[in-house]
Formats: sequence, C-alpha cells, structure tokens
Amino acid sequence: MIITVKILLNSFKFAFKTRRAWWYTATSRSRARFAKTILGSFWLGFSNLLSIGTLGIVYGTVFSVKDFSTYFIYLGFGLVIWNTISASIANSPQLFAYNSSNIKNLNLKPIFYTLEEWSFQLQTFFQSFILVLLAFIFLKFSLLTNIIIYSLIPFINLFIFIYWFPVIVCLISVRFNDIAQLVPIILQLCFLTSPILYMKESLGSLSWITNVNFIYQILDSLRMSIIEGSLNYQVSIFILIFNIIGLFFTVCLLDKEGKRLPFML
Repeated sequence: MIITVKILLNSFKFAFKTRRAWWYTATSRSRARFAKTILGSFWLGFSNLLSIGTLGIVYGTVFSVKDFSTYFIYLGFGLVIWNTISASIANSPQLFAYNSSNIKNLNLKPIFYTLEEWSFQLQTFFQSFILVLLAFIFLKFSLLTNIIIYSLIPFINLFIFIYWFPVIVCLISVRFNDIAQLVPIILQLCFLTSPILYMKESLGSLSWITNVNFIYQILDSLRMSIIEGSLNYQVSIFILIFNIIGLFFTVCLLDKEGKRLPFML
C-alpha cells in the first residue's frame, strides 16, 4: 500500500513538473495539423458542424423527427463527445510505437507521452466543442447556463476517462498487437449500438444495452446535463469513483510496465 501511494505521488509530481512541456508539444501538434491554412483549428468545428448538418437532415428524415432543432442539438453534442472518446481510444494502440525512438533514447518517463496525447485530445475537443456550442446557443440559449450549473462532474468524468482507458488499451497493445486490429471494430460496434444518431427509445427492448455500455454512460451524462439541465448525481458520482480507481490503477500499472517498455518496442 505504501509503495502504491509512493508511485502515485511520484507520477503526479512528475506530471505536474513537466506540465508545460507535454502541453506545449501537444499544442505544437495541433498547430502543425493546420499549418498553412487560413482558418486553422476552426476547421475542426466547421467539419463537425457540416457532419452534424448532413447527418441531422438524413437521419432526422429517416427517423421522422418532429423537432429538428432539438434533434440537431442532441446529435451534435453526441457526435462531438463521441469523436473525442473514439479518437482517444483509436490512437492508443500505437502510442508507444510512435514514440519508440524517444522512449529508448530519452530519459523521460512513459507517462509523459500519455499526457501529451491526452492534452492533444483535450485541445481537439475544446476546439470542436466551443464552435458547436456557439452555433447551438442561437437555437437554445439555456445550453450555456446548463453547462455552468450541471456539467462540471460529467466533464471531469470525460476528461479522466479519455486518459486512463486509452492508456490501458495502449499497455495491452504493447503485448498483443492484435488489439490494434480489434479496437476499430469494437468502436464501430459501440457507436452503432449507442443512441448517438438516434434516441434511446428507438432501441425498444434492447435499451438495456445502454446500461452496460460504460462509454455511453459517460457520453449521455454529459450530453443530458448540457441539453436538459439535469444530472443524475448518483450515477455521475459512481462513474467518478470508477474513473478515479481506474486512473490510480493505470498510473501504477504504467509505472510498473514503463521499465520494460524499451525492451518490448
């Protein structure tokens, strides 16, 4: 127990001490992605709005939606949150492979590269989310107050989850390369079986699937807190506790496996 606490403290101390470095490298990646473009990172938001508009019209017609403005908001926030979660998980299997040269030659703990990837995903999320939010405020101004009052815990749950879960996937992928092939398939199945493009009621007797889908629970909790201005505190606190446990376990496992990484890549 004492050793575990010491590992956690050392890891969090290192993360705090190097925060400017991993945040800067993530920012550099974000800037490089849109180098020589006029709109820069605004393309993330515009591409999301274009996807939301197109999918909203198509699926709104397919599902005979009566209130398109409400459906656009429901679909929009669902897609933005899902894109962040799926991108974090989809990129994780190759994270250490991409940084193998640095891991072998630089005296940096592996947690540095996980924090860099995490901060990159955070920046991508905010660049998309803010522009989508500004567009939807014209349809429903209460979205802004809902975020301020009800969305703090769901946001924390999202941010913690997109760190520890992808890292777990990454560590497993180092030992089993098949995970890299399996992750996209699982993500696609998860997307199709989650009420993101459609309402939960459309699942009918299969709605129980959403109750065992932890990823969807995180997404739906945040989306509903923004749209409806309501929050199931019991569920949100349970998810928060689970996330914290997952975070602590991941940090300890990463510290343990980090010593072997140079010999496994």
